[in-house]
Amino acid sequence: MATTQRAEVPAALSPAQQALYRQDGHLTVPGVFDAGEIDAALADLEAWSAAELAGMSEEERAWYVDAGVPGVPVLRKLDQPVAHRPLFRRLAAKPALLAMVEQLIGPGLRVYFSQVFFKPPGGGGPKPVHQDNFYFGPNNPDGLVTAWLALDDATVENGCLHFADGSNRGPVLAHEAPPGRPFDLQIPPAVAAGYAMTPAPVPRGGVSFHHGNTLHQSADNRSPRWRRACAMHYVSAGTDFVCPALDYDDSLVVAVP
Repeated sequence: MATTQRAEVPAALSPAQQALYRQDGHLTVPGVFDAGEIDAALADLEAWSAAELAGMSEEERAWYVDAGVPGVPVLRKLDQPVAHRPLFRRLAAKPALLAMVEQLIGPGLRVYFSQVFFKPPGGGGPKPVHQDNFYFGPNNPDGLVTAWLALDDATVENGCLHFADGSNRGPVLAHEAPPGRPFDLQIPPAVAAGYAMTPAPVPRGGVSFHHGNTLHQSADNRSPRWRRACAMHYVSAGTDFVCPALDYDDSLVVAVP
């Protein structure tokens, strides 16, 4: 059975896939994780979410709970699943995934930061245009790649990512935060309007890889379906966050495998 799974899931990227990543700054690979792995991840998230909600202060709820969902509180996101949840650490260390990441940024991999995004049905607000390398400030712009794991089918209707093709080959742009939202750093709308954004749907269990310089955004979830995802930010040997825009806890960096 293990041999069949390896045959269905590519252990590495083809030269054409690697070239597409270098050209466009993003690449979608379906079928990296199987249904059992995704089901286990969602069950773990359900338990983790319930525990976190039970212990949150009102101030924390104001930031983490999705305001667009009336009635039952639903989290917008949870930080550092790879550091805090053994199951997500195993997902991040899956050999087939690491083989792809190494082809994109090189060996000596660490997950420097990770997040889960929930986007519940009828809620899940948009994320404005931004670049991960502005947030993280790595000393090597090419040494970071985000592996965005779709825990549900991510579609245009439920808020999949959109990318500015080729922006990985451009500079890191200035970001700003709207009044009262200091963590919501984004490229000013007038600047972002100059970039055409391409939707990038990802099937459940697939992974969207994007370069740290690639401009990207997501829309709100206008569908009756969930759009849950886990973003794992991998860096290669010698790549560190030397001028981050936000505070990151180096003690939560996870070496993989």
